[in-house]
Amino acid sequence: MFTGIVTDVGEVVSVKARANTLSRIAIACSYEAASIALGASISCSGICLTVVEVGEMNGRCVFAVDAAAETLRLTNAGTWRPGTRLNLERALKAGDELGGHIVSGHVDGLAELLLREDFPDQAKFILRAPKDIARFIAAKGSVALDGVSLTVNDVSGDDFSVHIIPHTLAVTTFGAVKTGDRLNLEIDVMARYAARLMQAQ
Repeated sequence: MFTGIVTDVGEVVSVKARANTLSRIAIACSYEAASIALGASISCSGICLTVVEVGEMNGRCVFAVDAAAETLRLTNAGTWRPGTRLNLERALKAGDELGGHIVSGHVDGLAELLLREDFPDQAKFILRAPKDIARFIAAKGSVALDGVSLTVNDVSGDDFSVHIIPHTLAVTTFGAVKTGDRLNLEIDVMARYAARLMQAQ
């Protein structure tokens, strides 16, 4: 479980295919290696992945995760290459501050960035959600994009917009996001359950 508040920006250092349906991805970060346990969950650009190796390289902590075929299909992890920068967040511990919203790390699909507008004090992203997911997105509701908790400003059909404040641009990968990029999208878990309850009725 996560909150969508990024605590580090990591960098992919290697991607190795294992069998035909699995990729082992090594990620360098500024976390202390001793603080990461094997089996720990880390949100990597919004994808909850399990740590399978931990070590150090050139004075930096490096941890490895395995991405299965379904993860590679549903997320942008299949496009990660050495040098790709990732938003990282450690799993919540009891007593941690819930600064964003409840994020599971289970990506629902990919949102395409249709337009980016940069202003002196913020940026505006207009994105298109997959049609089967768009119905769960509401103005003033929450979404996670590449693991970042954001408030939805406007919704029009399958399109929605968010505003990115300077701090978020500085401490996440959003400073480099460009039109045409596809971001991992997780809808608000509350919207998912509300829709399910409506179906049941």
